[in-house]
Amino acid sequence: FEEFFLFQAGLVLRKRSRAADRKPRPVQVDDRIRDAARRVLPFRLTDGQKDALREIVEDMQKPEPMNRLLQGDVGAGKTVVALIAALVAMENELQVAFMAPTEILADQHYLTIRRMLDQSRFRIASLTGSVTPARRREILAELASGSIHLVVGTHALAEQAVTFRALG
Repeated sequence: FEEFFLFQAGLVLRKRSRAADRKPRPVQVDDRIRDAARRVLPFRLTDGQKDALREIVEDMQKPEPMNRLLQGDVGAGKTVVALIAALVAMENELQVAFMAPTEILADQHYLTIRRMLDQSRFRIASLTGSVTPARRREILAELASGSIHLVVGTHALAEQAVTFRALG
């Protein structure tokens, strides 16, 4: 019973510690950022996508880290919602890590995002297990310096060697 109590106390302390965490800087949203999002989208968002995006951006504007799950059917537009949220972060000079569970899905997301942000000022990279060691070193250096704004990848993004200048 004592071990269980100590374990529970540790969970409570960790939860309080996380609640006390603050973001480096909450994001701001203004007309410039709204216009940037409109330029990226070749179509109008559905009402459901707008609602989800509004909730996500409201959380992004808070000083506490966001804890949110975006779910929907295949083809419901989750990637587009996540991309617009990423754009809001990048317009606030924050970097974005876009993680997918498989390399195939990461590659698909990378191609989609690269195509949608092709005319933007943002640099995008892909970091998966199949990236060559030389290219991986380049990507890691560019993430650490902040010159890559958005990286799409797999669990490779969670490795200790991956550091960001300003992950949002």
